[in-house]
Amino acid sequence: MLAGGLLACFAGYRIFRVVLAIYGFILGALLASSFMPAEQTLWMIVTWIAGGLVGALVLLLAYFVGVALIGAGIGAFVAHVVSGALGVEPNIWIVILVSILGALAALALQRYVIIVATSFGGAQTAVIGGAALLGDPTALEAATRTVYRVYPLDPLPNSYTDAWIVLALGLLGLVVQLAVTARGRR
Repeated sequence: MLAGGLLACFAGYRIFRVVLAIYGFILGALLASSFMPAEQTLWMIVTWIAGGLVGALVLLLAYFVGVALIGAGIGAFVAHVVSGALGVEPNIWIVILVSILGALAALALQRYVIIVATSFGGAQTAVIGGAALLGDPTALEAATRTVYRVYPLDPLPNSYTDAWIVLALGLLGLVVQLAVTARGRR
């Protein structure tokens, strides 16, 4: 957790798509292989690889579609709020236009959202990993919990010192990613 957290904190944007593809591959392979009998070794391997490739592709595409849909939803919401404030019903073409602009803005700003999320998420993960290595029982439990709860949002830092370390490390990761790691990547 310490190494992964630091990697996410300082290089999260650069490795984000790779990590997304890896998780998609793993999920696709697990899902596809669950449909094959275990005694069919060759077909299990073929199914696992094919399912993994499809899973990686689906997760990468779903990410970008999801970002665009969130932006479109925010655009439609803004169009309705503005027209409501003016006391008129929103024109459908205005809603469509603002939704498209919202989708494009979300896709354009995804870089910064990823940088902020990976900086502070990685910092929090690294602090929990470091605390676990130092023997903190709560952090140790978070570091050794089962696979389906892999991201340690719980426990949040349990002292002011932990919170300040997460904040400082997250800000440092943010600066590093903005200045070095993500420079020139779009």
